[in-house]
Amino acid sequence: MSPEHPAGPSARPKPAIALLVAMTAIGPFTMQILVPTMPALAVALGTSYGTVQFVLTGYLLGMGLGQMAYGPLSDRYGRKPLLLGGLGLFLLGTVLAAAAPSAPLLIAARVLQAIGGCAGMVLGRAMVRDAYPREEAASVIGLVSSAMAVAPMISPLLGSFLEQWFGWRANMLVCLLFALPLLLAVQQRLGETLAERVPLPGAAGLLGAYAQLIRVPAFRAYCGITTWSNSVFFAFAVGAPLVVISGMGYSTPVYAAAQMLIAVAWSAGTFTASRLVRRLGTLRMLRLGSAITLAGGALALLAQVWLPPHLLTFFAPMAVVAYGNGVTQPPAIAAAVSVRPQLAGTASGLLGALQTGFGALMSVLAGMTETGSGIATVLWMLVGGLGAQFCLSAARRAGAA
Repeated sequence: MSPEHPAGPSARPKPAIALLVAMTAIGPFTMQILVPTMPALAVALGTSYGTVQFVLTGYLLGMGLGQMAYGPLSDRYGRKPLLLGGLGLFLLGTVLAAAAPSAPLLIAARVLQAIGGCAGMVLGRAMVRDAYPREEAASVIGLVSSAMAVAPMISPLLGSFLEQWFGWRANMLVCLLFALPLLLAVQQRLGETLAERVPLPGAAGLLGAYAQLIRVPAFRAYCGITTWSNSVFFAFAVGAPLVVISGMGYSTPVYAAAQMLIAVAWSAGTFTASRLVRRLGTLRMLRLGSAITLAGGALALLAQVWLPPHLLTFFAPMAVVAYGNGVTQPPAIAAAVSVRPQLAGTASGLLGALQTGFGALMSVLAGMTETGSGIATVLWMLVGGLGAQFCLSAARRAGAA
């Protein structure tokens, strides 16, 4: 059998974990770096907080659009060329964002930035699935997710200090410093993992491929679990700055430092998944992670209703949610992209688009309903946990394992 058509995942080149981490992390790093500065950003650009929230929502929409395209295109043209193109778009969007004179132009630049930045997230998942069988892929995704949690841990704190010292535009320049070495490393060190290219289906065929995946009950269930459980982060990301900075009166660096607790909890959850998934199996890990996520959402609501406002009572339940989400995401993602291995790129793109599209909706709902008390934010978090439980029940009915 030729090198272009290896016998199976074990025969294909395995991307370096450090490179997978970097290419996957650049999207979350860039998404989060402006979040703690949104109240100050509204003042700097002379607009409302409701408008500035689209700096995040627009980024999520761009990620959704990009992921829908990268998946099937990478199944046809390969993972590496699409990743290089995505990083090029990211660099262009970042330069435009750094120079944006108004909120609408900044939001538009962030959409372009996101379309480019999400390439690493989609193609990283597909590359792992190219190179590893399902259970091992879940373990690798968990390991990568644990390491990449450093990005959303660092970026809000870094962004808050840069905004105070140099202004918000310095955050975009830091993103350039991240992306340029990554582009060179991908060009020089990343091998192609796609074993066999499939014909580009065209618009009708692409819709047909998506429909083929959506018709599989297990794929719908796995997508639902990841989408609903992941949505709690987007509700929290929009609501939390208003609650903590404007409502409770904490400074931006304090808020960003508290965010590190969430990143640590997420990393602990993904590390747990990477160590246990091969022993316990996919469905047991999903039950465990979804239960913890729902429990954290319930604790968050109880704390906001019955306890006085405090940074710890707001962030500690979210840390529980983040841990549960970290346990849930790697096995659910690996299972979703394994439903039709020949469409791993398409499945990864569709999954990512559903996650970010629903996350954008959740961020808008949280932004519209949050007044600074925290109640609306934690209610939307609880809704996300309940939705994941519903989809877990669907996975059981589908006989997913």
